[in-house]
Amino acid sequence: MTNSEPPASGEDNKDTRGLLVHLLDIELVKGDGEEWSMERQLAHSFVLLVPANGMGSLFIEGNSYPVRLDAVYICGPGETFGAAAQTEDGLQLFIVRFALYCAPEGNGLTVEPVEQCENLVGAGRNFALEGVRPALRCQTILQSWHAGESMDRFRSQIDFQELLYAVVRHSRTPKMDSQTAVEYTRLYMESHLHQTITLEQLARLADISPKYYVELFKKTYGQSAGEYLTGLRIAKAKQLLLQAGSGLRDVAHQVGYSDEFYFSRKFKKETGVSPTLYIAKRRRKIAAYRLGTMGYLLPMDLMPYAAPLHPKWAGYYYEKHREDIPVHLSAFRRNEHWQENIEALRQIRPEIIVSMSLPDSEEKEQLERVAPVFYIPREQEQWRGALRQTAEFFDVAKEAELWLKRFEQKAAYARARLKREAGDEKVLVLSVLIDTCAIYSNRSIAEVLYGDLNITAAHPMEKGREDTSIPVSIEQLAAYEADRILVNARQESATLAYWKQVQGSLAWRELKAVRNNKVHMITSDPWREYSPLAHERIVGIAMRLFTNVSFL
Repeated sequence: MTNSEPPASGEDNKDTRGLLVHLLDIELVKGDGEEWSMERQLAHSFVLLVPANGMGSLFIEGNSYPVRLDAVYICGPGETFGAAAQTEDGLQLFIVRFALYCAPEGNGLTVEPVEQCENLVGAGRNFALEGVRPALRCQTILQSWHAGESMDRFRSQIDFQELLYAVVRHSRTPKMDSQTAVEYTRLYMESHLHQTITLEQLARLADISPKYYVELFKKTYGQSAGEYLTGLRIAKAKQLLLQAGSGLRDVAHQVGYSDEFYFSRKFKKETGVSPTLYIAKRRRKIAAYRLGTMGYLLPMDLMPYAAPLHPKWAGYYYEKHREDIPVHLSAFRRNEHWQENIEALRQIRPEIIVSMSLPDSEEKEQLERVAPVFYIPREQEQWRGALRQTAEFFDVAKEAELWLKRFEQKAAYARARLKREAGDEKVLVLSVLIDTCAIYSNRSIAEVLYGDLNITAAHPMEKGREDTSIPVSIEQLAAYEADRILVNARQESATLAYWKQVQGSLAWRELKAVRNNKVHMITSDPWREYSPLAHERIVGIAMRLFTNVSFL
């Protein structure tokens, strides 16, 4: 976990004197099966999410967190939260709602509500609590809460305060390293972009001089704090501009600009087009068909009216854009429900359908009867060329070139940083499926991990044969002398049981990467998707795994 609290000076960075805690409710949610998900809901109070059993993901605002049974997750009032299971065992989760109040010092008769997580735990949202056993504590609180006696309710209030104390104490553990300080300011910008933010203010939050802060932010993330803040604001403005009834002045104010004319000039400088032209080009009724298609549309800010979305099979797009896309097509098991999807498209009558190439089939014939279809030339072109052709079709070539320029800058910075910190480490990617372990590669891994980032492959792939899966025994892995191993294990019971067996074997434990704690689990999304957006995410994930820096 990357701690995101501000660096502490002295014992504490926030004054907890006068804080009052009131437990409002506690429930245990039990989701059955790997398809279970809990719809995202708005928190009207503080919410503490405590996993009790199972594997999956928790979603707080736009962020996704893998479930850990030794961790708790906090959501503030006005934020949204949800959950999704990833195995047949489902997911069990305590949902604890509570209120916070502050009694100003010297005035015990007046209390004021506290409404932001930062007042309690800083910018962090997930905290591992070693030795605390949070689910067991929640079970005790739940029993007392529903016992029916007033003294039991009183006991549950005390028990919850003890649990919350452990969370707050952990979140405020002093972290004086400069990287933590800069990371906190980055998170602060994300949650306060609608406010005026100055360099001096960010430097104070990091507890360092403005000059050193400028150098440190640029060194850590490859761009200045001002550039990053502008990027956040423009990205948010793009979303707001496409919402019905959003005026230019209102949008400018919501993203931190008091002058809409200055905002318009800034928007055009960053995107290549004015806000008005941006809106005009994107109010077409586009349908994205097949998984991966959105990875070509979203870099150019082409938000589809319909697209395949699913919390498991298209988790990233589901969490980021489910509220932006009116019609959700089925994304279950590689378009298994194509008949239902085509019928849904007939009902909405899109202007254009964008799809990956399809073989001659009844599916392709029926799809082309609904509306004109643009097929992304992914098989014939390398992804950059496919993006450019898609951009030309939609008359957004300038936006595509700006996105590609930013991608190349990010990749160049990441490549240099990885070279400096990881050196000539050899990396092996493994796929684990049912009872088989295989050395794995595909076009995304070959072109981005081994190409753009110049990572050394422990098992080089032949040119033209990037899509490779070579079964290998655990004993044979030692011969590759990998310094770092990335593992993609399918999230179902048979595979997970085999993977647990592998981890317990002597041959596995003796591998150099295992001994040096350089084994990382990776998910199919984005590593198995061949698209511009997936590749940008791979660059960011590689940076985080190899250097522990959250990339921008």
